Amino acid sequence: MPSAIIVAAGQGLRMGGSIRKPYLPLGGVPILKRTLTVFTQSGLFEEIILVVAATETAFCREQIADGLSTSSTLQIIAGGRDRQESVFLGLAASRGQADDVVLIHDGVRPFVSTEVLSQCLEATMAYGACLTAVAAYDTLKQTDDDGRIVQTLPRDAVWMAQTPQGFRLGLIRDAHRQARDEGFKGTDDGQLVERLGQAVTIVPGSRLNIKITTPEDLQLAEAIWRHARNAPGND
Repeated sequence: MPSAIIVAAGQGLRMGGSIRKPYLPLGGVPILKRTLTVFTQSGLFEEIILVVAATETAFCREQIADGLSTSSTLQIIAGGRDRQESVFLGLAASRGQADDVVLIHDGVRPFVSTEVLSQCLEATMAYGACLTAVAAYDTLKQTDDDGRIVQTLPRDAVWMAQTPQGFRLGLIRDAHRQARDEGFKGTDDGQLVERLGQAVTIVPGSRLNIKITTPEDLQLAEAIWRHARNAPGND
């Protein structure tokens, strides 16, 4: 039973303003609704779990999920204090079994494609754990606490992680439980699985699959959306 967990319970502090970033309009539609629509229209998932701030569950039922046609079971649940806790709660809400596959995705990545979702599911079924990523193309510098460059990292061995990230449900639940018990906070779910000694396979992602975090990201997202809207066949 493939499941998807879409996480949108963060504070969105880097964006500023009075509207949290998942609900900012992108082409007149909230970012989170665009993301959710990709998943509901894909036909790939038996259940979709949307994790949002506790104060926003009713709003999401009425304004984000309303009107979306899907064969998936859709749950909207309250998240936790941070992204990691919100994913933990989403995993707890899943009705899947240990061997089932779950994809975890950031709610503010609305340009994920059905093709990437399908490839991530296939890789997870084959390897047990995967994440989408793009190869680094800028030169990467490591610095010390004073901002001085320590070394130049080998770019050909570095990837920039994205979501979705896919796992066997039992594996990612174990990884989150261990991190929770040890008080460890990771920057993504793949890192928690790595701590168990489990290999995580990379699925090539897309540079268009941006995470909308800053005002500059939103400007770029608007440009991507306008280009997609004006592409041949989208009249």
